[in-house]
Amino acid sequence: MRKRSCGTEERGFMAGKNKNGFRTVGEAEAEEYRIKIREHRLKILKRTAIALLILLLAVMGGALFMAFRQYSGYDVLSSVQRSDTMATKFDEFQGNIIKYSNDGAFYLDTENELIWNQTYEMSNPKLDMCEQYLVIYDKKGTQIYILTKDGLQGSIETIMPIRQVCVAAQGTVAVLMENSRGAFLALYGRDGSNLVSGEIHGEQGGYPVAIALSRDAVKLAVSMLNVNDGTVKSTVAFYNYSSIGQNEIDNCVGVVSFAGMVIPELRYTAGDKMTAFGDSKIAVFDGAKKPQLITEIPIEKEAQSIFYNENYMGLVYDNEDEAVTKHLIVCDIEGKIVMEKDFSMDYTDIEFLSNDEVCIRSETVCDIYTLRGVHKFHYEFDRTLHRVIPGGSDLNYTFVLSDVTEKVRLK
Repeated sequence: MRKRSCGTEERGFMAGKNKNGFRTVGEAEAEEYRIKIREHRLKILKRTAIALLILLLAVMGGALFMAFRQYSGYDVLSSVQRSDTMATKFDEFQGNIIKYSNDGAFYLDTENELIWNQTYEMSNPKLDMCEQYLVIYDKKGTQIYILTKDGLQGSIETIMPIRQVCVAAQGTVAVLMENSRGAFLALYGRDGSNLVSGEIHGEQGGYPVAIALSRDAVKLAVSMLNVNDGTVKSTVAFYNYSSIGQNEIDNCVGVVSFAGMVIPELRYTAGDKMTAFGDSKIAVFDGAKKPQLITEIPIEKEAQSIFYNENYMGLVYDNEDEAVTKHLIVCDIEGKIVMEKDFSMDYTDIEFLSNDEVCIRSETVCDIYTLRGVHKFHYEFDRTLHRVIPGGSDLNYTFVLSDVTEKVRLK
């Protein structure tokens, strides 16, 4: 009996193991294991997804907090003393500082270290920049200096008083000059060599008042003012010095007229757009080949300021309210409004910074707005603020103040 019983137990034991000693399971039990494994994996995936969602929300919340946060102070990271005259002016070029006056220009980094200096004698020095090139010219004078961050590349002595100078991305310079008989237009290479020149005339004696040169130096626009029988008309003539304009008279590929409007300023912007800034409207042309008018932005009342960079245009109007506020409108280069804002500051300068933020300044007060309309920064200084230069992050700036340059971080 014991043998039979033992044999039975042995057979039952062997039925649950294979010859290697591992226990085998049935199909139902195996399916149960598979279900439990799937459920365990789903729990892990859910926990991972929840953790990632929380992390994403935290990152987005932090980004929104930073994007909409307002700052009213700053920490000074470094400070360097300067010595300037009352006539000194400041501008930004390639992330560094141009300090210039009637008797010369200094190119300084943000630590006030001299990169180069250029001496000259000018009555009314003006600047124009395009990418790597900078020109300094004497408005109503005859001197032009062509420079890069490495220093002087060429100089020009004109034979007539200069009205305006434009520089292209490779250093080509367009110069509008004037004399008692009319106007004279010339193109020069970056070494100062004369490329082309000649008198320029508008229809019915129109007088040139402004020019714009494209980044590639192939396209040129000229604004001319016509006053006849008490009526005013502006004409914009477009010239193309590539193969497109070779078969046209004087390379002129198009002329557009605007009755009752004065156009004192022209500018080629990103995407080969040419913008004409008039006293009653802003006209935007697609100037890649022959010009095509793509949009007009009406100026319904007198604009207090018009400013622009390669990508945006800004207009400031007075609001008719008791608070004497002003209305700021920012459009992209095709005329689409991207930001509107009311503000009350009595300002002396308004401009786009190199990071596309709007900087509004009086002598000692600075306000910075983002293109989202956020009032990012407000501060009242105890000395004159000449220039604001964005740094390597959203919170880093360089403030060019009277006799001191400060690298700062907003707080």
